[in-house]
Amino acid sequence: MQSHLFISSPCLQKIPSLITLSHFPLSSQFPRKKTSCGCGGWRARAMQRTESGGGGGERNSGVRSKLTEASFLASLMPKKEIGADRFLEAYPEYDGRGVVIAIFDSGVDPAAAGLHVTSDGKPKVLDVLDCTGSGDIDTSTVVKADGDGRIRGASGALLAVNPSWKNPSGEWHVGSKLVYEFFTNTLTSRLKKERKKKWNEKNQAAIAEAVKNLDEFDQKHSKVDDVKLKRIREDLQNRVDYLRKLADGYDDKGPIINAVVWYDGELWRVALDTQCLEDEPGRGKLEDFVPLTNFRTERKFGVFSKLDACTFVANVYEEGNVVSIVTDSSPHGTHVAGIATAFDPQEPLLNGVAPGAQIISCKIGDSRLGSMETGTGLSRALIAAVEHKCDLINMSYGEPTLLPDYGRFVDLVNEVVNKHHLIFVSSAGNSGPALSTVGAPGGTSSSIIGVGAYVSPDMAAGAHCVVDPPEEGLEYTWSSRGPTADGALGVCVSAPGGAVAPVPTWTLQRRMLMNGTSMASPSACGGIALVLSAMKAEGIDISPYDVRKALENTSIPIGTMPEDKLTSGQGLMQVDKALEYLRLSRDIPSVRYDVKISRSGKSSPTYRGIYLREACACQQPTEWTVQVEPKFHEGASNLDQLVPFEEHIEFRCSDTEIIKAPEYLLLTHNGRSFNIVVDPTSLAEGLHYHELYGIDCKAPQRGPLFRIPLTITKPMAVKGHPPLVSFAGMQFSPGHIERRFIEVPQGATWVEATMRASGFDTSRRFFVDSLQLSPLKRPGKWESVVTFSSPSAKVFSFQVEGGQTIELAVAQFWSSGRGSQETTVVDFELVFHGIDVNNEELILDGSDASVRIVATSLLSSEKLVPLAILNKLRVPYRPSESKLRTLLGNRDRLPSGKQILALTLTYKFKLEDAADIKPHIPLLNNRVYDNKFESQFYMISDSNKRIFAKGDVYPKSMKLPKGEFTLQLYLRHDNLQLLEKMKSLVVFIERTLDDKDAVRLSFFSEPDGNVTGNGGFKSSVLVPGLKEGFYISPPNKDKLPKNCPEGSILVGEISYGKSSSGKQSGEKNPKRNPAFYQISYVVPPNKSGAEKEKNSSAASNISVSQRLEEEVRDAKIKVLTSLRQNIEEDRAEWEKLSASLKAEYLKHTPLLVKILDALISRNNEEDKVQHYKQIIDAANEVVDSIEREELAKYIADKSDPEDDEAEKTKKKMDSTRDQLAEALYHKGLALAELESVKPETRTDEVNEEESGEPVVKDDLFEENFKELRKWADVKSSKYGTLSVIRERRSGRVLNDMIQDDGDPPKKKLYDLKLSLIEEIGWNHVASIERQWMYVRFPKSLPLF
Repeated sequence: MQSHLFISSPCLQKIPSLITLSHFPLSSQFPRKKTSCGCGGWRARAMQRTESGGGGGERNSGVRSKLTEASFLASLMPKKEIGADRFLEAYPEYDGRGVVIAIFDSGVDPAAAGLHVTSDGKPKVLDVLDCTGSGDIDTSTVVKADGDGRIRGASGALLAVNPSWKNPSGEWHVGSKLVYEFFTNTLTSRLKKERKKKWNEKNQAAIAEAVKNLDEFDQKHSKVDDVKLKRIREDLQNRVDYLRKLADGYDDKGPIINAVVWYDGELWRVALDTQCLEDEPGRGKLEDFVPLTNFRTERKFGVFSKLDACTFVANVYEEGNVVSIVTDSSPHGTHVAGIATAFDPQEPLLNGVAPGAQIISCKIGDSRLGSMETGTGLSRALIAAVEHKCDLINMSYGEPTLLPDYGRFVDLVNEVVNKHHLIFVSSAGNSGPALSTVGAPGGTSSSIIGVGAYVSPDMAAGAHCVVDPPEEGLEYTWSSRGPTADGALGVCVSAPGGAVAPVPTWTLQRRMLMNGTSMASPSACGGIALVLSAMKAEGIDISPYDVRKALENTSIPIGTMPEDKLTSGQGLMQVDKALEYLRLSRDIPSVRYDVKISRSGKSSPTYRGIYLREACACQQPTEWTVQVEPKFHEGASNLDQLVPFEEHIEFRCSDTEIIKAPEYLLLTHNGRSFNIVVDPTSLAEGLHYHELYGIDCKAPQRGPLFRIPLTITKPMAVKGHPPLVSFAGMQFSPGHIERRFIEVPQGATWVEATMRASGFDTSRRFFVDSLQLSPLKRPGKWESVVTFSSPSAKVFSFQVEGGQTIELAVAQFWSSGRGSQETTVVDFELVFHGIDVNNEELILDGSDASVRIVATSLLSSEKLVPLAILNKLRVPYRPSESKLRTLLGNRDRLPSGKQILALTLTYKFKLEDAADIKPHIPLLNNRVYDNKFESQFYMISDSNKRIFAKGDVYPKSMKLPKGEFTLQLYLRHDNLQLLEKMKSLVVFIERTLDDKDAVRLSFFSEPDGNVTGNGGFKSSVLVPGLKEGFYISPPNKDKLPKNCPEGSILVGEISYGKSSSGKQSGEKNPKRNPAFYQISYVVPPNKSGAEKEKNSSAASNISVSQRLEEEVRDAKIKVLTSLRQNIEEDRAEWEKLSASLKAEYLKHTPLLVKILDALISRNNEEDKVQHYKQIIDAANEVVDSIEREELAKYIADKSDPEDDEAEKTKKKMDSTRDQLAEALYHKGLALAELESVKPETRTDEVNEEESGEPVVKDDLFEENFKELRKWADVKSSKYGTLSVIRERRSGRVLNDMIQDDGDPPKKKLYDLKLSLIEEIGWNHVASIERQWMYVRFPKSLPLF
């Protein structure tokens, strides 16, 4: 029996002593994602960086010794940097045993090298969960086996059930999914390439056969005059053309996997049918699959096929109605798990930090979103970590945030840490080298240990293969820096940020090099697991608070300057020293010190540190109120812990001239507040970092109990005109960073910078960052990676905010220039420009009045060249339906016991033409962590339930065809009241306008210029200090894009100046200029009802009696249509009334159309011949009622209507044409059906006239088809069914069988197309068509 099942085994294949390293193109998998314009922001899906080469060094190592084979292998999985090697040598049994780590990531492959068992033989992976739902399959459909033991799968395939499988109920739950939906983009690309190669071989064989048949025909028939022969040859040529065109447009949607779920009396079981993935006949059958159950129960997993080599796990939920097929969404999660816990019995040097630890894999990276985390994934992961009684959580994901230590996820993390005592470790981010770039949640949340990325000399030499590694270690250039916006340090500690660790089997390799704070976090997490293993073995209870304090107070500083803490936190963590610290502190209460700081006299906002960044804050001393409150874990005893708590705190600070604070403080459980004074006036320009910390007088060896970080960035003022700042002669070596802080002059809106590099030989790579902070905004960051291959200059321009401090951080990349003795000399020049306006973001309210803009230049003369464009249309929609339900099962039950609720909002919208659109939800978009709503997800589908788009908080633009669509928005929270408030949530559908439809706004020097046409304004030169006004005109109503309803909003950009260098200047697009702002226009109401009625009355010449007669007629027709065809009494009345109305209103087309529609709607007619004849007669009556010559003349005149009456006529004629085409279409279908039940009705024969010349006597179907072709595109999806029927009647195949015209496709049409292809024998084409049938016509919408 064939088996897809693999069970974890300690028997691992031995690898060579020297391994080959592979760089994986991860930069393409985890790109920076732009989320704002101008100064910009970015979001990383996982905290990881990849680069070719690097450097670093061991602390205080002096001259680095040459690598040996052993030290080389050790450098691939670094441990000695954090003292883990010393720890394991001293305590080999404290290698993580007894510790369980939850890996919040992209998923872990349980088949990966080193992740099978622990060092003491226990299963390494305890559970594998897809917390996102991206692998969920709806298996709520229940079927029973037929007499042959077969069931009908969800895809429609007949599947044989293994008779040995126990199923007492006989009920089989079935579901299906396209297999590519389980795979990463990288794996899918590989499979598509391999599958296309095999498909092309089959298609080439089919083309060769088709060409051969055509050639044989041509040789046999040298002259083709006979009509039938012409048709045969045309068909042979069409087959050749069709196959060739198909090869060019080949689009592999992937094989369809059938899933079957059943209850065997004890457990829910899962089996998959994967025959469509296999090349060999008979492989992958459902009956040969070894059934799986929830991984947690038996710890078994499968592989889809040998071709993909992709491991999967199955978990069943909701009593068999949902099965989750768990795969990873990138190699990232497996790599992270390997760093923390891998165990390699053949080569211990390649072990992870804690090889004895066990893990659970919580996939938070959604495969539908390219591995981006979702709120659903994050909350379910926390639920799972508590349910599995994990000790540690590692999360190597994050993004920038506008509010630190805030949001729904942070609230849940606080509960997990404070109540359930889990230790949460996370990456700080990869946005360095600028300050204040730490990401959420790792670098911004108080309950999480944020980890920076360190590189040692051995790592540089071994893992990164650097030619001349440094003698001392350093932080990676890209590692994010603190402080947070509210003054917290941001980075807690640092750990090695690179490793060659296990990766999933589908990558077709065992290990891979990755680096980033993603790798530093599991290194630190593994180190903490060693400490916990020791504590558990020695019976010492510790808390997350104790661990954090131990790490911070025993770390080795990286760098010699106080401000280096902003880069590396308290330093490089040391596991052995942390253990000793905790042993000495075992009898001291576990307390977290909650520090809140506010300016004296103000209760809000509160901060976690003091961050003096702006110039005004550095010009005088300031007084601050500090509240310190001890926090015990939930459940602490009032009498035994809270009441006795009392500590005598001695304050110490790094500089008493800068920070003036009390000397001592008596601290009790209820906390204390005190004031401090910060005096930065004597400090020089630049960066300064200090700390005020509290020491326990009775136990000073404990080190600082709490710290109050003080960061001061004293900016330099820009003086002179033009406002220019230059930094000459800055000298750089690898890893060196120069920071300059500048007070951006008031009125400045952009900077033009020039960077000149000289004095070097080999090429140099630099990171150049600029960053500004503004309240309640993500950091305004501009960044560039610049490479100099020879001495030269680079020019940049970027947007700034006047009056705010900007940091310019220039860093030579840590590995760039290694092996060279030359020092790079950099000169940097900044020239500030600015055009200040009274309204940066303009809203045009829909009136006809122009809006006044006042511009001034405070710095120097600037050329004022206003440019504005409206190139996006946002149409608001309210839900047409809302459904609120309680989610079932443990995976949606919070640790507090509350069950999560889900609200599904349904929106309907229509596109008149194909367009690029995306949903826009201002309340929810662009925030994952700093959001009080737990989760959001949307899907856009058509009337056939085909999914066109999926997304979450970062909607992406997608191309949709014209037609009607449904958007479903899925929101989750445990708070019913919050969800109730969302039931009327407004969603905008944002449509990107084509260039021809974009609205370019005009400017005038007069208020009435937009009406009179006088006083156009193009440009001017602003004199410093003098204001100049002009007007922006609203768009001309006649120039508004079509399908632009009232209440919608046109949005775009406006700019006022251009770069003086001429680069990045936009002649037509303001976004190409260095500074631009948003502009909006509210579309006003259309013509009033009274005005429309007036126009209508004026255009109408019919009398009152005629109007009355028409209304009576229409009322009678309405009564006719209300009679139901499936009720015998109604049908009898319908027959009488329809005959009466036809006699009364001769050739009234709308009446005849309604009669035809009624006949078509009849089902299950016993006399089918009579039924089809009735339809044909009714269709003929519709056709005969239409003046086709008049209609043809009107259609031939393609001029656009010039007034309302002409528009009305056009609509009427278009409607008439559609009625004619529909009648001909249904007549054709009826004729074809009539042939199928009465073949003798077909009359297409070749007769001979008296002259002996052959002539074709077309049958009724052919005549009708030719008539339809005059009025409609017979290859469109709307009428294409007749085209396929026509070809089947003749045994032919169309060249362009069906054209996608934007109308929702009809399943019957594609069924006919598929059957025609199967009849021809093109099985390889049929397989692709079946995939597309599954995509175009799914039986139901996928699960959220």
